[in-house]
Amino acid sequence: MASHFSGVLQLTDLDDFITPSQECVKPVKVEKKQGKSVAKIQIEDDGSYVQVNQDGGKQKLEKAKITLNDCLACSGCITSAESVLITQQSHEELFRVLRNNKTSETEQKVVVVSVSPQSRASLAARYGLSSNEAGRRLTSFFKGLGVHHVFDTSFSRTFSLLESQREFVERFQRKEQDRKALPMLTSACPGWICYAEKTHGEFILPYVSTTRSPQQMMGSLVKGYFAEQQGLSPQQIYHVAVMPCFDKKLEASRSDFYLNKAETREVDCVITSGEVLKMLEEENVSLNDVHPAPLDTMFSSVTGDEFLSHAGSGSGGYLHHAFTYAAKQLFGEEVKELTYKTLRNKDFQEVTLEKDGVVVLCFASTYGFRNIQNLVQKLKRGKSPYHFVEVMACPSGCLNGGGQVKALPGENQKELLQKVEEIYKAEQPQAPEDDTHVAELYQSWLHSVGEERARELLHTQYHTVEKMTNGLAMKW
Repeated sequence: MASHFSGVLQLTDLDDFITPSQECVKPVKVEKKQGKSVAKIQIEDDGSYVQVNQDGGKQKLEKAKITLNDCLACSGCITSAESVLITQQSHEELFRVLRNNKTSETEQKVVVVSVSPQSRASLAARYGLSSNEAGRRLTSFFKGLGVHHVFDTSFSRTFSLLESQREFVERFQRKEQDRKALPMLTSACPGWICYAEKTHGEFILPYVSTTRSPQQMMGSLVKGYFAEQQGLSPQQIYHVAVMPCFDKKLEASRSDFYLNKAETREVDCVITSGEVLKMLEEENVSLNDVHPAPLDTMFSSVTGDEFLSHAGSGSGGYLHHAFTYAAKQLFGEEVKELTYKTLRNKDFQEVTLEKDGVVVLCFASTYGFRNIQNLVQKLKRGKSPYHFVEVMACPSGCLNGGGQVKALPGENQKELLQKVEEIYKAEQPQAPEDDTHVAELYQSWLHSVGEERARELLHTQYHTVEKMTNGLAMKW
């Protein structure tokens, strides 16, 4: 069975998929007990591990449960989702918290669900709805289960776009003093980040944007500002993100996004579009039959009952907004429309700005592992012409994420993706600078916490994962 994680997370030197037995740091769980004599471990025909004692007695060994933190700490790669037990990142866990809220009077949680626009478009395509209709019906469905608030990550993405375009201009202005200021590589894709940390480490990380992804921006908003406004501690909130990608579960589990003082994660659980579909099926509910509910407006980009989105790609529009902002700020050029030039394939495109016959800005979008490899090799050879690159692990980007709703039997996957793209693009675009609610939060919330704390809430950092050199980590 294929892994749920993006291809970038399944790489080895030999092929595109590994099994836990070769690379995993915890293949079996062995209980150490004093006084026991030496025993042997043998592998049965069915792949199970058996301990053979000196007296000939056999004992089947329990498989270790491997958490996402184990995976992130390991210098191997993510293994198949069936073997890596994601115990706290599933729709069952959300159901457990909601059940607990109904039965326990002492451990009540305020449950917040943040839905990505890509997931909303995927579910809308399955049920033949518009994105706006799907959003209102999902709000109703989740609240019917006991969820208290349903937000839209297009809102938190506005923060990500504003911060990334400002970060790019700042990097561009210091490029003469800092050889690794450019190209700036986007950081919203956790599959790409995990690969960069484990495979290219110190070489590539200085190029990576420090701006948080929309998921983790929402984590800051929900466990920070929202908690304060509601008079709650971060621990009293259970925050769920609905995402198009399984790799987002890894991102939520990063230690950088754990609030040590409050002893809680900023995003407690990530479920995919496909898992939301599974929830609907388990509840015997069709989204078409759910009565639409009004949208929560506190952290949602909406006007009336209509969602607002951002121009550019289905992966967030980072290239589009950084390009138009930089053209104006650095060269005084108003760019109304971007002209994309397809290079090797449709997942590798380029945009340039010329002034007086000279190319002054050169941006690219690079999706899928093969294109990412080519980009990294160009950087290593000093041959990259780019100032900014929008990097995504999945071919076709986030709308084609591994966690999206799959095509029905007889349905063409490419046609489904095209339908999802059309639904996503139908939302009305809004420039990040025009969002007055976000501008108010910059003034009222971020200015009040101080510059250093504001940077922590909006940005993050990356870490080189050292390669293991012991014999157990080798492939024989």
